[in-house]
Amino acid sequence: MRQAIIALALCLCIAGLLTACGSDSDTGNAAPISTGLKLQTVASNLSSPVLLTTPPGDQTRLFVVEQGGTIRVLDRATGSVLSTFLTVTGITSGGERGLLGLAFDQNYNANGRFYVDYTDANGAITIVRFVVSASNPNIADPNSRVVLVSIPHPTFANHNGGMLAFGSDGCLYAAVGDGGGSGDPSNNAQNLASRLGKLLRIDPNTGAGCTSGTINPFALNGGDQLVWSYGLRNPWRFSFDGADLYIGDVGQNAREEINVSQGPTAGRGLNYGWRLMEGPLCFNPTTNCNSGGLALPVLDYPHTNNPCAASVTGGYVYRGTAIPVIQGTYFYADFCAGFVRSFRFNNGSALEQTEWPLLASSSITSFGQDGLGELYILTRGGTVSRIVPN
Repeated sequence: MRQAIIALALCLCIAGLLTACGSDSDTGNAAPISTGLKLQTVASNLSSPVLLTTPPGDQTRLFVVEQGGTIRVLDRATGSVLSTFLTVTGITSGGERGLLGLAFDQNYNANGRFYVDYTDANGAITIVRFVVSASNPNIADPNSRVVLVSIPHPTFANHNGGMLAFGSDGCLYAAVGDGGGSGDPSNNAQNLASRLGKLLRIDPNTGAGCTSGTINPFALNGGDQLVWSYGLRNPWRFSFDGADLYIGDVGQNAREEINVSQGPTAGRGLNYGWRLMEGPLCFNPTTNCNSGGLALPVLDYPHTNNPCAASVTGGYVYRGTAIPVIQGTYFYADFCAGFVRSFRFNNGSALEQTEWPLLASSSITSFGQDGLGELYILTRGGTVSRIVPN
């Protein structure tokens, strides 16, 4: 779960939120620091939560994914558990495996469909469709399982990706890691015939390549029909802000990175560089790599010397109403270092880079976004906290 960020720092003092000036670059200078945001605990007794989301338009509930295979429904106001929505069976959990993703269909209120991403008993990355119970909106129908995609992941247990999200085109997008191991030994991420190391674009009805608006870029020239973007190592959390695509990609030994692509076909056909490059640095080959045609990160940061090194956790652009001053700000974190940082993307650059020490937490597994656009931070220790003004 790692990633990196090169950017232009611009510091603003707005309503007391951004309170210091500085820069975050390859030279290691500190980013501007602000104490204008803090965490408000919503729940603290969950089991390794790795994602929080809601059905479209739902302003009263939170759906939290636990890595071991359970989806809980929480009351948004109190944080109390309303029900166990679903327990997914037949998974392998532990380390980087388990139940990793959840996305609700854009027409969920009419069709009740939702999608999960998990590693099955053989380690295969599996994307499955379920339907909510016809009689209870807080419980899913476990017998409605339809497997849409299964990707063998036989050799290594790590780098599974796992994020699911719907794009503005109505297609289901899925992030898949490179298959694990050190240095992508099979070069899966650059192999267009492989689904490993990719962002996939899927028809949520059939599991085939989505054709809404445009066809997938490699479907007609020998590539896999599902591949939308490639050259990813372990994309641990991507998100859409309208049509714009933000990806946090975990690095190897040197850099963590954030990638941003804009527009209605954001990410289409892009090569994010792995394993040719790690962030902005040559990886294989170690020198004189050709970065021409690659989509380089908009921001990257170096590893520290602690045992965990670094592991980026991608987040979301804030679109809530409780904190108007941070509208349009993208938040991300580092699982190892525990920091939370943000930037605004404008004219190809990551501007207003800021670090938020009061949001720092141990082992941040994911951000979450509720039906009001407010943001949450989840930790491996079991906490779910809302980001609020200080």
